[in-house]
Amino acid sequence: MASLSAINQLPCKSLSNSRPLQPNPRKISIFLTKPTIESRFWRAEPIKINHVGKVRVSADDEWGPEKEEPIGAVAVAEEEKPKELTEIDSLKKALVDSFYGTDRGLRASSETRAEIIELITQLEAKNPTPAPTEALTLLNGKWVLAYTSFAGLFPLLSRGTFPLVKVEEVSQTIDSENFTVQNSVQFSGPLATTSISTNAKFEVQSPKRVQIKFEEGIIGTPQLTDSIVIPDNVELLGQKIDLNPFKGIINSVQDTALSVARTISSQPPLKFSISNTNAQSWLLTTYLDEDLRISRGDGGSVFVLIKEGSSLLTP
Repeated sequence: MASLSAINQLPCKSLSNSRPLQPNPRKISIFLTKPTIESRFWRAEPIKINHVGKVRVSADDEWGPEKEEPIGAVAVAEEEKPKELTEIDSLKKALVDSFYGTDRGLRASSETRAEIIELITQLEAKNPTPAPTEALTLLNGKWVLAYTSFAGLFPLLSRGTFPLVKVEEVSQTIDSENFTVQNSVQFSGPLATTSISTNAKFEVQSPKRVQIKFEEGIIGTPQLTDSIVIPDNVELLGQKIDLNPFKGIINSVQDTALSVARTISSQPPLKFSISNTNAQSWLLTTYLDEDLRISRGDGGSVFVLIKEGSSLLTP
C-alpha cells in the first residue's frame, strides 16, 4: 500500500542483533478502514471539495468511491412546468376566441351568439367574486368592451352611419373611490381622431347591482393624424362607392384642411350637462376577476369587458 511504502522510505537506524519489528495486524486494519483527513494530507494526495461542502480526494483514491451523504438541505433546481390552465381560464379563453370577427357583437351570427351566451352562463356559475360591489378594488380601472348584445350600441358601431369614421375603442372607466363612471367611444377618421364620453355617478344598491346617473357629456377635441388617408371605396346604404376619382380633389385641399384641423385641435373639449331625469341606468355584475367582467343591463343586454393591460386583449 502507498501508506506502507511511505513509511518504509523514512530514514531510520538499523537495529543490530534484534528481531525485526512485526507490524500489528489490528492496528493496520484500523488505519486502512478508517482514514482521516490528516492521513490524506500526510500522504500529500490532492484534496477536492464538492458542491455540498464535502472533503474528498481524487477519483483514483484507494479508499474507493465516495458515498454521497447530503450535509443539510441542498436545493436542486428543476425546470418549472408550464402553468396548467384552470377550468375558468379555459372558459375565458374560449369566450374571447368566440368574439373573433364579431366586431364587438355587431356582426355575430345567431349561432355565434348562442355559443357566447353558453360560455357566459358557465363563467357566471363559477364567479370567483360573488359580491362585486364589495370588491371595489377589482372594479376600479379602465375596462375595454369586447362584446355586447345591446342593440342601442349597434348604430354607433356600424360604419354605415359614418362611412369614413371607424370606432377604435369603447371603454368604461370606474373610479371606485369617488363612485364615478365614464363611458367613452373613440373614433378615428381620415384626418383626426376624437372621442365622445359621458360622466356619471353610481350608487351601490346590492352586492351585484349599481344604479348609474349620467350627469355630463363630453365631445373630445379632435387630434390630428399624420396625413389624410382616403380609402378606395366606402359602403353607403348598401351601395359601394368608388372614391378614387375624388382623391385628386381631396389631396389638393389637404393643406387647407390641415390648417382648419389645427385650429379646431387647439380648442378645449366641449362639455354639456345631462339634466334629463330619465338619464339613469342600472348595471348588474355577474362575473368579476382581475381581467374579465361580465355585466347585464336593461332589457337583458350583456356586456363583456376586459381590463386594460390584460393578456386577453392580445390577439
